[in-house]
Amino acid sequence: MMTTQMHDFTVIEGGTAPVLLEELAPVARFSLRLRERHRAALAQALGLELPSRVGDVARAGARAALCLGPDEWLIHAPEAEAEAIAAAGAGAYADAPHSLVEISDREITYAVTGPAAQALLTIACPRDLDRLAEGRAVRTVFDTAQVVLWRDGEDAFRLDVWRSFAPHVRALLDAGRAELAAGL
Repeated sequence: MMTTQMHDFTVIEGGTAPVLLEELAPVARFSLRLRERHRAALAQALGLELPSRVGDVARAGARAALCLGPDEWLIHAPEAEAEAIAAAGAGAYADAPHSLVEISDREITYAVTGPAAQALLTIACPRDLDRLAEGRAVRTVFDTAQVVLWRDGEDAFRLDVWRSFAPHVRALLDAGRAELAAGL
């Protein structure tokens, strides 16, 4: 099990715009696919709304469901809830056929926060981050790596990154922090 790692602030020219980059503690993650007609039944079983608009996030307690596509969701929850989520899905399968696959170990999450967070992410993300509203999340790319980008606040983002791409993404984020600090 990985622990939360904190990394030093990088201060942007003039000392006014820090960017904090940290690897967050693991969470339970599930990839969910199901047909629209079964969405309400499975949402009830999971105790969590399954939003219908791509990019929308629904929350219930510490659980979150992100709509990635017309029939695809990413479920986040505390690690301790993984078995309960899997059991709820299995219990609802007869009434709501679906695919619910635990992918917890596949990804890690980086938090990028601070006044220059958006500037840092734009070094390798082609998405117009001004159009990503707070509380929403989208699948996108960071350089060549597929990521899920969450906007938690004006200056607060998270990147879910496949473990195999994490060193590459981390290196780009570190290089970007250095460039911002140097005023490039």
